[in-house]
Amino acid sequence: MSSGAAYIDCEARYIKETWFMKKPIPVILDTDIGSDIDDSWALVMLLNSPELDLKLITTATFNTDHRTAITAKLLQAANRTDIPIGTGIKTLDHPIQVSPWIKGFNMKKYKGKVYADGVDAMIKTIMKSKEKITLISIGPVTNIAEALRREPRIAKKCRFIGMHGSIAKKYGGEPGISAEYNVVVDVISAKAVFDAPWASMTITPIDTCEVIKLDGELYRRVKECKNPLTKALIDSYQVWLGGKSDEGRSSVLFDTVAVYLAFAEDMLEIEEKPVDISFDGYTKVKEKGKKIRWALEWKDLEKFREFLVGRLI
Repeated sequence: MSSGAAYIDCEARYIKETWFMKKPIPVILDTDIGSDIDDSWALVMLLNSPELDLKLITTATFNTDHRTAITAKLLQAANRTDIPIGTGIKTLDHPIQVSPWIKGFNMKKYKGKVYADGVDAMIKTIMKSKEKITLISIGPVTNIAEALRREPRIAKKCRFIGMHGSIAKKYGGEPGISAEYNVVVDVISAKAVFDAPWASMTITPIDTCEVIKLDGELYRRVKECKNPLTKALIDSYQVWLGGKSDEGRSSVLFDTVAVYLAFAEDMLEIEEKPVDISFDGYTKVKEKGKKIRWALEWKDLEKFREFLVGRLI
């Protein structure tokens, strides 16, 4: 057996063992929720996944105060204000796409715990955990790079699951590679995070996550769901659309695939490839690059869409 195959088998074994023990996997979600709406869909999926035990949510890049408030409003709708939020590094002070949705939402009255230094909260949560933490990254990795700078030991205590990069398909599905958003927004941080010695590293690139949309009956079931959390999700989606029609479908739900990979991978083809990040934000397969597990093809895409709807309603 090659070292690459052994690495893949080891990670798959971890997932199976936790499933057989029926023990939820402790996770941290690092998210740029509030820009593209798929982060909100991913959070709802995570909250409805009993396989995962969400220990902390950290908000990443741009107006992280607004991102924290969006997160808080969704957690309140889910009756999950027991989950702490950490406000990450702010890189811009302007409103973001979903900011209108939190108009009138008073964070001073929010009952959940909010840490002003989300990076510190991330480090402490990881270092104090007796179990391996699964770090799900669905945005630019500015917070995670800073956490590694402050405390490099976090890497070996974490499985890293991410939505990053492009390996063999561009945006739109054409052959080739694109400079993917979560990488290109902060390339220096992405290079630091990709090079870190994580216990394991599994990523869905746009090759597999850009095809995730819900339409027809699948979308209707989500849109008409009366669950308070799902209703809040659809409400925020309408705000994100800015008055435009949803045309009977969701937007691309990239980040939901990363949440799935935190606890299962049987619907995907996983392949180890050595990758290096160029300074212009491309994830390039190179012989001397970091060996990373990539979800490159779907075994059953329609089954995943059905599964996703079940987790959203």
